[in-house]
Amino acid sequence: MNVTSLDPSAIWHDFHTDLTSYDLPSQFTFPFYYEPHPIAKLAASELQRFLMAEWNQGTVSDSSANEISTGKMFGVLVVRNRDNKLGYLTAYSGKLPKGKNQLQFVPPIFDLFAPDSFFLNGERELNQINKDIENLQQNADFLFLKKDYAFEQQKATKIIEAKKAQLRDLKAKRKLQRLEQEVLLSAEEYLIYNDDLIKQSLRDKHDLNVLNADLALQLSVLSDQIVELEYPINQLKELRKHRSNALQQRLFDQYNFLNARGELKNVVDVFKETALLQPPAAAGDCAAPRLLQYAYQNDLQPIALAEFWWGTAPKSEIRKHGYFYPACRGKCEPILSHMLQGLDVEDNPLLVNPALGVSLDIIYEDDVMVVVNKPAEFLSVPGIYIQDSVYQRMRARYPKATGPLIVHRLDMSTSGLLVLAKNKEAHQHLQCQFIKRTVKKRYAALLNGSISNEEGLIDLPLRVDLDDRPRQLVCYDYGKPALTKYQIIESRATHTLIHFWPITGRTHQLRVHAAHSLGLNCAILGDDLYGQKSDRLYLHAESLELIHPVTGEKLHFEIASNF
Repeated sequence: MNVTSLDPSAIWHDFHTDLTSYDLPSQFTFPFYYEPHPIAKLAASELQRFLMAEWNQGTVSDSSANEISTGKMFGVLVVRNRDNKLGYLTAYSGKLPKGKNQLQFVPPIFDLFAPDSFFLNGERELNQINKDIENLQQNADFLFLKKDYAFEQQKATKIIEAKKAQLRDLKAKRKLQRLEQEVLLSAEEYLIYNDDLIKQSLRDKHDLNVLNADLALQLSVLSDQIVELEYPINQLKELRKHRSNALQQRLFDQYNFLNARGELKNVVDVFKETALLQPPAAAGDCAAPRLLQYAYQNDLQPIALAEFWWGTAPKSEIRKHGYFYPACRGKCEPILSHMLQGLDVEDNPLLVNPALGVSLDIIYEDDVMVVVNKPAEFLSVPGIYIQDSVYQRMRARYPKATGPLIVHRLDMSTSGLLVLAKNKEAHQHLQCQFIKRTVKKRYAALLNGSISNEEGLIDLPLRVDLDDRPRQLVCYDYGKPALTKYQIIESRATHTLIHFWPITGRTHQLRVHAAHSLGLNCAILGDDLYGQKSDRLYLHAESLELIHPVTGEKLHFEIASNF
C-alpha cells in the first residue's frame, strides 16, 4: 500500500488530554526492555478506548464480537511534527480482520493483501499449481498403479523371503551331511562328495539371483508406468519451487527500512548480519517497525514507543489483555537496531550490571561443596554482556577448585539457594542427584492476584520461543515435559503467597506455569517476561534437600523469603 494514497489526517492522532502536566522523555524508548513513558501510556489508553468503542472489544471475555479471536499486539508512537505539535500514531502487528477500520492505523511496510497485490496474484498461482499437482496425484490410473506396485512389491518380498528360508534349510542339511559323511567316506570320496555339495550351494545362489532378477523385471514394468505419470507432477513441483522462490525474493525487495538518518536497508541485508542469515516469516510486519517507518517517511520525530496486547492470548503463549510488552527479539531486534540509528535512544539496561556492589552470602561450606544465597538480579553464570556472576565470584574465591563449580542454575531474577562443588568428583555426584530428580526443592512465590485451587499439579510441556528468546511457549508437539506441584500458603488482598515444588527443571518453568492460562493464570509479581514489572521478581528458592557427595549425609538448607 502506497503511503501517499492514505489520508494523513486519519493516521495522525491528536491527544484528547491536556499535555501541560506531561514531561517529555529525554531519550527515545529502548524497545526491548522498558517501562512505557507516561505520555506513551496516555496514547495507548486512547487507542484502547477506540478499540472498545469501535470494535466492541473491551475485555477478553467479550463474546459479542470475534474480531481478533486470539488477540493482537498494538503499538503507539508519540511523535512531533514540523510545527512542533505533539500527536501519536497507531499500528497493529500482522493483519486486521476484514471490515475493520484500518485507515486510522499506519500502513504496513508492504500490504500483502491489497486487491492488486502481486503477492496475492502469486499466491493464487501457487494455489493453482498445488491443485493441479493434487489432481494428478489423485488420478485413478495413477492411484491404481501405485496400489498395484505396492501389492506386487509386497508379494515379491514374501517370495524372496520364502526362497531364502528354503535355501537356509538346504544349507543346514548340507552342513549336517558333511559331518555325517566325513566319518563314513574315505578322504578321496569325501572330496568328491563335498565338491558336489558346493555345486548345490552355488546352484541355490544362482536360483535366488534369477528369482530376484525376474521379480525386479516385473516390478520395473509397473515402476516405469508410475514414473511416466509422475513426470508432469515433478515438473509442476519444480515450477512451484521456482515460482515460490521468485515470489519470496520479490516480497523481500518490498521490505526496505529507513532509519533516523534517512538510510534505507533491505530486510535481506538486515538479517545477513544475524545468526538466522535470512529473514523469518513476517519480519517487518510488527507494530514498531511500521510506526517508525511512517514517522520517517512523513518527517515526524519519534518521541516514545509502547506496545500492548489486546484480546485473548494464543494457547501456546502468555499474553495478558492490556499488558505492555517489549518488541520481539527474533524478528524485530535486527530491524529496529537499524531503524533506531540516528535517534538518541535510552541505554540498554541489560548492559548494566545489577549485581555491582551486591554481596553474595555463603550459608554452608566444607571441603567439597558450597551453598550460597543468590540475590535477585544476580547471574548464576556469566552472560553475553555481563561477566559478574556467582560462578565468577566463586572462581575468584576458590582459585584451586576443579571442575565446573556450578551444579545447577537459578534465573538471574530469581533469588535463593544455589549449590556449588569444589572438585570434579563432588560436582558429578551432586549434579547426578539433580539429573535424577532426587533433590527436593521448594520455591516461594508471590502471585500478582488470586487463584481458586488451594493446591494442585501443573502439567504443561515447554519449549523456547524461537522468535523471541528467552521466552518459553507451551507446546504439546515439541515441548519437553514440565511438572510443578503447588500449594497456597496465604491469600492476601491483591496477592497470593504460594509454594512451588518443581518436579522437572525447565527454563522459566515456574514463571510460565504460574502465568499461563492453562496453569494458574496468575503471573508471579515482578515477572517482566510473562507478567508486569515491579521492584523485583518475587520468586525465591527457599528450601533444598540433598545428599552430601562424600559423607552420604542428608543435608537440608532453608532461607525463608521475606515476601
